[in-house]
Amino acid sequence: QVQLVESGGGLVQAGGSLRLSCVASGRTFSPYAMGWFRQAPGKEREFVAAINWTGSSTYYADSVKGRFTISRDNAKNTVYLQMNSLKPEDTAVYYCAADRSRNFLNSDSRGYDYWGQGTQVTVSS
Repeated sequence: QVQLVESGGGLVQAGGSLRLSCVASGRTFSPYAMGWFRQAPGKEREFVAAINWTGSSTYYADSVKGRFTISRDNAKNTVYLQMNSLKPEDTAVYYCAADRSRNFLNSDSRGYDYWGQGTQVTVSS
């Protein structure tokens, strides 16, 4: 079992930046690929970014490519999402998730085994 706890959300103006963190505890963190998803009110959960277990490969949704960066520090059991040039449409609850597949960068939420409880990101115009 892996427990995931997100932090770093908040209120920011359009054009600003935030860095989200997701700390894992429980079973060993490093064998898992990790992903970030988000869900806005009234919308389905959508894929944001994923990273393989070594951090050598990443994958982004088109809507965030060039603005967001996913990274991880396995020594700290932590995955990050650096979000720059934020837009009002980025407003959502952001979730991190762990996938036992290690290297498969999955954009489908059904492929993830463990989820955090989410952190709210609000971007004002």
